[in-house]
Amino acid sequence: MKPFLFFLLTLAAAAKPNIVFIIADDCTFRDLGCYGGQAHTPNIDKLATQGMRFTRCFQTAPMCSPTRHNIYTGLPPVTSGAYPNHTFVAPRTKSVVQYLTDLGYTVAQSGKTHVSPSQVFNWQKIPGGKNPEFSKVGTFIEKQASAKKPFCLLLCSNEPHTPWNLGDRSRYPDKHIKLPPYFVDTPETRDGMSRYLAEITYFDSQVGQAMDLIEKNGLTDDTLFIVTSEQGSSFAFAKWTCYDNGLQTALVARWPGKIKPGSVNPAMIEYLDLLPTFIEAAGGTPPSDLRGQSLLPVFAGKETHKDYVHGIMTTRGINGGSDHYGIRSIRSEEYKLIWNLSPEVKFKNACTTAPEFKSWLALAATGNEDALAKTRRYQHRPEFELYDIQKDPLELTNLAADPKLADTKKDLHQRLQKWMESCHDQGKATELEAPQHMTRNRNKKKPRKLNRQK
Repeated sequence: MKPFLFFLLTLAAAAKPNIVFIIADDCTFRDLGCYGGQAHTPNIDKLATQGMRFTRCFQTAPMCSPTRHNIYTGLPPVTSGAYPNHTFVAPRTKSVVQYLTDLGYTVAQSGKTHVSPSQVFNWQKIPGGKNPEFSKVGTFIEKQASAKKPFCLLLCSNEPHTPWNLGDRSRYPDKHIKLPPYFVDTPETRDGMSRYLAEITYFDSQVGQAMDLIEKNGLTDDTLFIVTSEQGSSFAFAKWTCYDNGLQTALVARWPGKIKPGSVNPAMIEYLDLLPTFIEAAGGTPPSDLRGQSLLPVFAGKETHKDYVHGIMTTRGINGGSDHYGIRSIRSEEYKLIWNLSPEVKFKNACTTAPEFKSWLALAATGNEDALAKTRRYQHRPEFELYDIQKDPLELTNLAADPKLADTKKDLHQRLQKWMESCHDQGKATELEAPQHMTRNRNKKKPRKLNRQK
C-alpha cells in the first residue's frame, strides 16, 4: 500500500487530533539551533528529532499583522485586504475559528494577536499579555482533555521581538558572537545580537512549557504540534524585506504515528498551506477559494509541494517606513526575483532608526567601505534583483543585469505579474491604497472590496 494512502486510512480511523500551533515574533530561521544557528534551542531541537523539520517554508509578507492574517484566513495579503501592517480583513471573512468550530473544535488563542476584526477572530481568548500565560493555558488543556473534546490552540509569543530584554544574555558574550556576512561589525550590532539570541532561547523555553503541558495531559500521541519562527529579525536584510531572511521561516511539525521522527523535508511550502492542513487533519475538506494546499501528503513523506512561492512587502503605514516602497518577489527552485516598485525612493523602516543600523551609518560616514556598501545596498535598490539561491543562498550577488539570465528574469517577472493579478494586486496603486486597509484608519475609510469569503 502506498504511504500516503495508508496515511489517509489511518487518519480516517483515528479521532480528531488536537492542533497546537506556536509562533515566534521576528525570529530569523537561520538563528535556531536545529537550523545551524547560534541560539540555544534545546526544546525546538528536541521537537525536530520527534517530528519533521522543513528546510524551505515561506510566508507571503515579512511583517507581523499580514503574516498572522495570512495564516488564520488562508488568503494572500492583498486578496484579503490585510497587506499593510496594523491591518484588518472584511467582517465576512472566514478564519480558522469558523472552519474548525464547524468541525467540532474549540479554538483558543493566547499571547500576541495583531489581527482584526474580533468577529472574524472570535476564538476563546486565554487571558494574559503579549505572551502566552502558561498557567491558564494549562487549565484550558486540562479542561479539554477531561471533556475529550478536540482543540486548536494558537500560542503566539512576542519574542524575540525588540526590545530584546528577556533571556540570559550571558550565554552569548559579544566577542564570541558570529555575525552574518551582510552585517556591519560594530559594538552596537554585537550587543543587539547578544540580546536577540538570548530572547530566542527564552522563546524556546515557551515551546518547552507547551510540550510539557501536552505530555502532562497524555495528549502527545493525539496532537499535531507545530512550531514556527515567523518572519526574520528586525536587523537589516530580514524583516520588512523580501529576501529569504525575511520570507523564509523555520517550521517543525510533530504528529506521532503520522510524521516520521527525525525527518527533514525540502519541499517548498507556505504559511498559506497551514489552514487547509488544519481543516483536512480535522476531517474536513478545504474550500477551493483558499490559496494554499494541505500538507498532509508532505507530512507523509512527499518531498515536493510547490514550484513557486511569492512575497509582498508594503512600507506605507509602518513605523518609520518610506511613504511608499512596495516590494514583490517570486522564488523558484533555483532563482529568486525581487521587484522593487519604487527604486527611486529611499528604503526606510524601524530598522533604519534602530541603534544597530545607526551605528552602521555612523561608520559609513567615516568612509568605511564595508559600512558604505551595506547601508547603501539596504536603502538604495535597483528595480530588479535576481539571485541564484542555490549558489548564493544569502542573496549577496545581484544577477539581474546578466544577459545570460535574461530569459530567466523575464519568465519569473511574468509569473510574478500573473500571481499579482490573481490576488488583485495592482502594484504601486495597491501600495498607495494601503492606509485604507489599516486598523487605525478603518473608521475613516472603507476598504476596497476584493475577493472576500462569503
